[in-house]
Amino acid sequence: MKEKGSVFSGSKNRRSFLKSGMVAAGAATIGTAMLPGAPVAFGTEEDEHAPITKGDIAILTFLSALEQVEADLWIQYAELGGATNQGLSPIDLPFTGGLAPAYITGLLVLDGDMPQYISDNTDDEISHHRFLNNYLESKGARTIDLSAFAVLPPSQVTGVPQKGRLTNLKQLNVDTSWWTRYRSSTKNPDFGGTFENAVPDLAKGQHPAIPLNDGDLVVDNNGNISNHLQAIANTAGFHFAFIEQGGSSLYPALAQKVTSLEVLRVLLSIGGSEIAHFQTWQDKAGNASNITDGDLTFPNLNAGVDPNSSASGADVADEFQTNLIMPEPTFFLSEKLGPVSIIRPTSTKQGGAVASVQSFVDDGLFLGPATNKNTGIVQVLFSLAQEADAARRRF
Repeated sequence: MKEKGSVFSGSKNRRSFLKSGMVAAGAATIGTAMLPGAPVAFGTEEDEHAPITKGDIAILTFLSALEQVEADLWIQYAELGGATNQGLSPIDLPFTGGLAPAYITGLLVLDGDMPQYISDNTDDEISHHRFLNNYLESKGARTIDLSAFAVLPPSQVTGVPQKGRLTNLKQLNVDTSWWTRYRSSTKNPDFGGTFENAVPDLAKGQHPAIPLNDGDLVVDNNGNISNHLQAIANTAGFHFAFIEQGGSSLYPALAQKVTSLEVLRVLLSIGGSEIAHFQTWQDKAGNASNITDGDLTFPNLNAGVDPNSSASGADVADEFQTNLIMPEPTFFLSEKLGPVSIIRPTSTKQGGAVASVQSFVDDGLFLGPATNKNTGIVQVLFSLAQEADAARRRF
C-alpha cells in the first residue's frame, strides 16, 4: 500500500529544479546538471557499476518530466472515471476517484473493466515519475518537479479538486493515425511512412475527453446518457491509446542512446510497461460506439470502408478492423530483411524526445482555455527533450 499524501511527494531532502531556480535560469542546462557526490550503483554486474554519463542523466530527467505530465492527465481521468468498487485488491490512489458515474457509464461501453484499468494506469504513471526522480537523486543528480506549471483549470464537475493542472483534457485534437500505423504491412514511420486516422474528426477541431461540468452528466428518465457524453467517453478511449503509444516508442528510441547498462535496464523495464498500456487501450478503443455528436462522428471501423476516403476492399479492412490489435509485420532496418512485427517508430527523429513533446503540443494538452495558447511548460519540455535527443552512447 502506498503512503498517503501528495501524489508527487518524495524524500524530505529531495532537491527540486523549480525551487532552486534552475528552470528559470535556463531549461537547456537542466538535464546535464550534476550535484557533488559519488554516484550510487545498484547493479551487480561489473559494467553496471560505471558512473552514468551526463547524457544518461539528460534522458532520465526528460523521462521523469514527461511521466509527471502523464501522471497529471491520468489523475484527471481517474478522478472522474476511475474505479470505485475495486474488489479485494484495491488500487491505492491518494485521491478520490469515480466522481462522475454517468461518464463511467459511457466508458463502460468500451469495456466493463475501464474504470479499473484507468486507475491502474494512473498508479503506474505516478510510480514512473517517482522512481525516476528517486533514481536521479540516488546518482547525485537533480530531480525535476513541474508543479509550478500546474495552472490549467480542471473539470468543474462536483467533487473535483479545483487546483491547477499541467494538462488540459477539455479541448483535444487527437491524432488516431497510430491505429493504421500498427496495422500496415507495407509502411514504417522510420522509413517515412504516413498513416490515415481511424477517427478523422478527432484530428479536427477541439474535443473534450472529460465532462466539463455537471451539465454534461445529465441522464434521461431511463438513466441513459446523451450522445454528447458518450462521444466524450469515446474521445477519452482513443486518447488513452494516443498517450501511451508515445511511451511505447520513446523508451526504445532513447534506450539506444544510454551508456550505463543499469540505465538501459531502467528504460527497457519501464518501456515494457508503456507497451502493455498501449496494447490494452488500442483494444478498448475499438469498442467505441458508432455515434455522431455535432461535427464529431465515430465511424464503424468494421464496415470495410476507409473513413477518410470511403474506399473499400480487403486492404481497407486490414487497415481498420478493430480486432487486429497485434502489430502487423512490416519492414524494419532494411526492406531486404523482410517484414517483422515490431514497435514503431524507434528512430529518434520519429519517436525521440522532441517528437514526443511535439505530439503532446499538437494534441492540445497544454493549451490555456482563456488564451488558447500553450503554457510555459512547453518551452521547458522542449529544452529537456533536446538535451535527451542530443545524448550519445559512450563505448
